[in-house]
Amino acid sequence: MSTQTDLQSQPVEELKAFLRFPSISTQPEHAPDLDSCAEWLREKLSSIGLEAAVHSTPGSPVVVAATPRDPAKRTVLIYGHYDVQPPDPLEGWTTPPFEPRIEEGRIYARGAADNKGQILAHILGVAETLHEKGSLPVNVIFLIEGEEEIGSPNLEEFLREHREELACDLVAISDTAMAPGNKPALTYALRGIAAMELVVRGPARDLHSGLFGGAVANPVTVLSRLIASLHDENGRVRIPGFYDAVRPLEPWERTAASDLENASGGDDAIRELAGVTQLVGEKGFSTIERIGARPTAEVNGIGGGYQGAGTKTVLPKEAFAKLTFRLVADQDPAVILAAAEEYLRSQTPPGVLLEVITGHSGAAYQSDPNSPDGLAARKALAGAFGADPLLLRDGGSIPILATLKEILGVDSYLLGLANPDSRIHSPDENMLIENFLGGIRMNRLLLEALG
Repeated sequence: MSTQTDLQSQPVEELKAFLRFPSISTQPEHAPDLDSCAEWLREKLSSIGLEAAVHSTPGSPVVVAATPRDPAKRTVLIYGHYDVQPPDPLEGWTTPPFEPRIEEGRIYARGAADNKGQILAHILGVAETLHEKGSLPVNVIFLIEGEEEIGSPNLEEFLREHREELACDLVAISDTAMAPGNKPALTYALRGIAAMELVVRGPARDLHSGLFGGAVANPVTVLSRLIASLHDENGRVRIPGFYDAVRPLEPWERTAASDLENASGGDDAIRELAGVTQLVGEKGFSTIERIGARPTAEVNGIGGGYQGAGTKTVLPKEAFAKLTFRLVADQDPAVILAAAEEYLRSQTPPGVLLEVITGHSGAAYQSDPNSPDGLAARKALAGAFGADPLLLRDGGSIPILATLKEILGVDSYLLGLANPDSRIHSPDENMLIENFLGGIRMNRLLLEALG
């Protein structure tokens, strides 16, 4: 429980200052705010004794800061981002999104949990250790970008250009959440993603459904059947080869999933969180396993034909759907997209044309929570939050993790600090003060355990 002293502490005041920057990467008019926020970070990192610089990119700047490199010590790279999502809809906020407020032990503002509160906790943990001891048990590099919320379009090239400067033994990231019930957790796997859009084209124009219905293929009907063909009666994706590269779950992973289910309230809690009365999915796996460890095919949007009030009796000229496939370790997004396109074309009947538009993609990521570094991360979380961390496979995606692995050749460990009800990307985003302060403790324990 946060005390009043905590709520007025210097770390919280610094977080407030960080949160006041409307560093929205997707909106060009906020480029000056991103520049100002990057400079604020440089000044903060310099003030605690690190060599810090702001690096220009074709988009938002990247901030890099480091301790002097001691070849006798291991090197830990701490990654985070200072850009945030747009605050819309503004009417959903209790108070303005870039005017931080504290209420009942939480700080509310856009970016509070994603990712300013989490990355600042690491910065302040390093600051405290340097202030008290004069040095760190490891070399530390901070890499803080300003484009994560738009897919990090310039980070890969930056990593390649600065590969030697960023050479490290592992990457530590706090950009995920605690387990349900605000229990500490180490996320050891995230799903990848592959996106595509389907457009089914029929007649040259909308037709009268009475005069042409039954004689001309209806693109909306065709699209509906294509979507329905993606899954069989057991919830498995029917695309040939879809599961060929999927690793079977290890016994310890099934145990970890069961532990998480027991600790989080299981299916009842998930139903309540989702606002549904029934859960569905691939048979043979628990809900927790389906969310984090199994690949999926989902429809994210669909449209076609008349959308207004009342009835307009048309046979639409076209229909569209937006799909994403969530992938697990060893599945190649390009292979999956190609297989999906081939399958969907094979299911398309005569009388229409199918256009397939490939979207963004990113590989899945998985590290070993039982490796020496994984165990060190677990030890730090346990020490900071007073309980052994649960092991999570997150259903979401952070595509840059696979890029970090490819270019720097090291594993990343995800030590989430966001409370599960932090409302990231939504109005009234928030972070528990106790999580923020716990993150400072966790950083200190982590670097000690890795040293």
